[in-house]
Amino acid sequence: MTEIRMPELGETIAQGTITQWFKDIGSSVASGEALFEVSTEKVDAEVPSPLSGVITKILINSGQTVDVGAVVAEIDDGAPSAPGASTPLAEAPPIAAPAPAPAPVAVEPAPVPAAARSSAPTLTTVLAQSASPAREPLPSEISKLVTSPIVRRLMNELGSDAKLVTGTGPEGRVTRQDAEKIAFSPEHRHATAPTATTASQPSVARLAPLPAPEGSNFVPFNKTRKITGERMVISKATSPHVMTAIEVDYERIEAVRRSVQEKWRRDEGFTLTYLPFIARALVEVLGQFPHMNASVVEGGLSLHGHIDLNIAVDLNYEGLLAPVIRHTEDKRLGAIAREISDLASRARSSKLRPDELSGGTFTISNSGPFGTFMVAPVINQPQVAILSTDGVSRKTVVVTDEYGTESIAIHSMGMLVLSWDHRAFDGAYAAAFLRALKDVLEHHPWESEL
Repeated sequence: MTEIRMPELGETIAQGTITQWFKDIGSSVASGEALFEVSTEKVDAEVPSPLSGVITKILINSGQTVDVGAVVAEIDDGAPSAPGASTPLAEAPPIAAPAPAPAPVAVEPAPVPAAARSSAPTLTTVLAQSASPAREPLPSEISKLVTSPIVRRLMNELGSDAKLVTGTGPEGRVTRQDAEKIAFSPEHRHATAPTATTASQPSVARLAPLPAPEGSNFVPFNKTRKITGERMVISKATSPHVMTAIEVDYERIEAVRRSVQEKWRRDEGFTLTYLPFIARALVEVLGQFPHMNASVVEGGLSLHGHIDLNIAVDLNYEGLLAPVIRHTEDKRLGAIAREISDLASRARSSKLRPDELSGGTFTISNSGPFGTFMVAPVINQPQVAILSTDGVSRKTVVVTDEYGTESIAIHSMGMLVLSWDHRAFDGAYAAAFLRALKDVLEHHPWESEL
């Protein structure tokens, strides 16, 4: 018999709420098969079983919150049990935020000191600085119906309005949606709106909401939208953002795509877009500009030993996640294209593993499919830069042949936009990086990659 324990959920997360069991007592489960879903204030994720066997006990029911390391179930794997033996579900890496905020530690090199990790403001500290004065604890009759830490926090923030919340969960338990229904109601928002902001904290200043025009409908932010918004505000308050852009001639890549597209779609089941070419070229150039693949820590930069590439994925306009391609420097074009397609598909169907959402070192935000001209994205903290890949379209350009003769031609052209942290380097470094990226995209022998 093997005990299954609540996995680690991130550096600052001590508890998780089991929102759903995918297996019942007596059910067989295979190693790697989804066992239960866990929710934290950062993300919801499916947790896989670390071994194959039959579930003999489920100790924590749906809706209950337990500490990391607590035993949640037992599985009979047919092997004799050693005294005190247990399996922590996560040998899977910790769950982390959607896009944008892995902790500022180096990948592989020596660990960054704790003091360095605390140099930039975190979501917790910024919210704490801007929070209203402490409220009275929840009444006992309400407190016993709240099991999730994030719901408890929301209920405490409601103050006296917590009594207006009606629990719709099992046995009358209060869910996050129940608390948010009151928290986002116009009456509560007007009652708790701040009357002034402090000059010392402009980054978290909140203005009193204006009265909604007649006929307006209020739509509360979902969890992903709220967390993304909070982290974007923190990113803007943390990094002095600068934008640098360059135009790229994709004609050589377009010729390769046209020549292999039909066979690629037939063999792989998806279209070969420009994005994998850009990701492959980016990996090539990041090796030449190590300060781009870095995080700001106290007193300097932590240069990462691997390129773990975040690819921003739109969740059908409902939010954004940025899953990670690990050790991208070891992969060629075909492998990168397959991983991008796989991660995007599983992100939209909520099938990503916890480790696929943590620890990126550089991010690509791809607005190109919508035909955008130029997008200045917000940096995914604690990274120092993010690249926007914008629309590619046919344009008339001046081209020069090998003899120096100029002529007019129609080529596939598009913009690359880099948002970068001015603490990490200066404009010349960013411009040289983009120029090198442009050169690889325009002149690399892409035929050999496929």
